Amino acid sequence: MSYIKSTFRHPSAKVNSLGFAKTAYEGALSTLCAGCGHDSISAAIIQSFFEMNIEPHKIAKISGIGCSSKTPTYFLGKAHGFNSVHGRMPSVSTGANMANKDLQYIGISGDGDTASIGMGQFAHVVRRNLNMIYIVMNNGCYGLTKGQDSATADIGSAGKKGVENQFAAIDLCQLALQLGAGYVARSFSGDKKQLIPLIKGAIEHKGFAFIDVISPCVTFNNVPTSTKGYEYVRDHLDATGTIDFVPERQELKIIHPEGTSKEVKLHDGSKLILKKNTHDYDLSSKREAMGIIETVREQKKILTGLIYLHEDPQDTHKKINSVDKPLNSLSQGEVCPGNAVLDALNEGFR
Repeated sequence: MSYIKSTFRHPSAKVNSLGFAKTAYEGALSTLCAGCGHDSISAAIIQSFFEMNIEPHKIAKISGIGCSSKTPTYFLGKAHGFNSVHGRMPSVSTGANMANKDLQYIGISGDGDTASIGMGQFAHVVRRNLNMIYIVMNNGCYGLTKGQDSATADIGSAGKKGVENQFAAIDLCQLALQLGAGYVARSFSGDKKQLIPLIKGAIEHKGFAFIDVISPCVTFNNVPTSTKGYEYVRDHLDATGTIDFVPERQELKIIHPEGTSKEVKLHDGSKLILKKNTHDYDLSSKREAMGIIETVREQKKILTGLIYLHEDPQDTHKKINSVDKPLNSLSQGEVCPGNAVLDALNEGFR
């Protein structure tokens, strides 16, 4: 049986300021399990880039191996894309970014692709502050190989087979904080009102932006005994606050009770508005962010929302003092300036 995705859209369907309809940001028909949380994340990515008015061909999407890493096929069909080796998405993203820093990079990974085989790669792409969005579709299991526990599965959590996990879970948000990520957030695939503003904020963040999205596996890990299933996650969410994203060019019109919101300005003048915060702490304090994650965990809950934000202008290119122009736009003469230039350079080290 084959399925064909309909290309029909209403003639009066909304277009963004660039004149693109949402179809320009969509991809192929998903072949994931019906009800998979990953498809909801794909929809949030489509909506975010559409509303942020970014030309599709100026986006590069990179992934590794796993159910999550299949999803770039289902969004941003007109963007550049590369499906890399298991756990190696960060190094491929780094290489592409070095060649052309003018593109908007989004890396898609899973809890196995990042927290297991790709752990070393993840550590180095964070500490280098590569200018990219890194989204982990976290379901606590290996969906492509029949649902074994992943490194993010909580102690005592049991999937479809009913066997409780005996090992401590890796908290990817805490790990990202420790390694130096400037933008750290967590969300739930079933909460697009929270996820879309978080993705928009990550798009505008200069440097490494990390979002851990709890995305239940409907086939192997969506049972009451699993801490990554829909039932458990919906009952145990504890958000840092309701989030709005306001682009610089958009007039700020938000009504909220006085004293219940925080305004966080990004490097380009855009704003993240956190309203009615449950947890009042300094978003720019790594220590306080780590502490609130632990506090909520001790309450057997899952902290979601924007957890940490620090604007560091020193991304990878600034740190290594790379040339201003993307490498792929340099001429032959600029790349190979000749023996005279090389001799003068060598003379400076004598």
